[in-house]
Amino acid sequence: MKFGTRTDSNLAAPLGKIVLVVLVVYLLICLILGWYWSREPALKPLISSPQGGQMVPGEYTARTLDSLMVELLNKPGGYISNDIAPPGLWLDNMPSWEFGVLVQVRDMSRALRRDMARSQSQSTEDPDLAKAEPLFSVDNNSWAMPSSEGEYRQGLQSLNRYIIRLNQGDAQFYARADNLASWVSDVSTRLGSLSQRLSASVGRAPLIEGGKLGATTPWLEIDDVFYEARGTSWALVHLLRAVERDFHDVLLKKNALVSLQQIIRDLEATQETLWSPMVLNGGGFGMMANHSLVMANYLSRANAAMIDLRRLLEQG
Repeated sequence: MKFGTRTDSNLAAPLGKIVLVVLVVYLLICLILGWYWSREPALKPLISSPQGGQMVPGEYTARTLDSLMVELLNKPGGYISNDIAPPGLWLDNMPSWEFGVLVQVRDMSRALRRDMARSQSQSTEDPDLAKAEPLFSVDNNSWAMPSSEGEYRQGLQSLNRYIIRLNQGDAQFYARADNLASWVSDVSTRLGSLSQRLSASVGRAPLIEGGKLGATTPWLEIDDVFYEARGTSWALVHLLRAVERDFHDVLLKKNALVSLQQIIRDLEATQETLWSPMVLNGGGFGMMANHSLVMANYLSRANAAMIDLRRLLEQG
């Protein structure tokens, strides 16, 4: 009996070491993957002109929308907002970035379906855009039945059918000032909301209607709002570059081209490398930086230019 007990102890010790080593290796792999998956895509152009021909009006915008969603689904780690296993389960900054991009995809797909692909309010909406837009609006955290990725890929198929038909002359795109102004108004609302949430990170509650104090951004959500703003700005830079191309004549006629280019410059500044290992939340005039306030400044400037751009587009 004593001999058997000694043997069991001898076996348990190596087994425990093996389990510990496997656990350490697993956590190390998750750590490396988590770091790699958390890297944001650069601002390099997502699409290029097709070989052997020019893009028709609206095709650049539609292809940019398609490329944004493709990048969202196929970047390192894929789409991780709905992951239920490590390391995706442990990450929160990249899902916030993904949500910022996704909101802009939804807004532009809605603008295409509602305005840009229709000659007037009483005209029939494009059948492929009518399928794509609600598919892009599926819950971003859905893991199964249906999965977010599966629905988004179906939406991409419908969007691609619209792009093909547009290139062949079987679909429509109306590069009018009122269509662009409607989308610009939506973007301005998004930027204003994000700027307010970023500014509320300093702990001073904003005043709301009736002189009451509004809510501040909770400490644990500061980095989430910051990365949502990064994703929003990244997507908007690409979309605004596409708009500059497809609505170029309209922007020139309305003397609004410089305003749009200034918005792009302000939003490009939000994509500078964050050298700190975490989003700092120092006081406004303290020794530590407040990254949220810096981001809010860029977004506020872009939003002010957005408001001016909308006014120029709405003028007769």
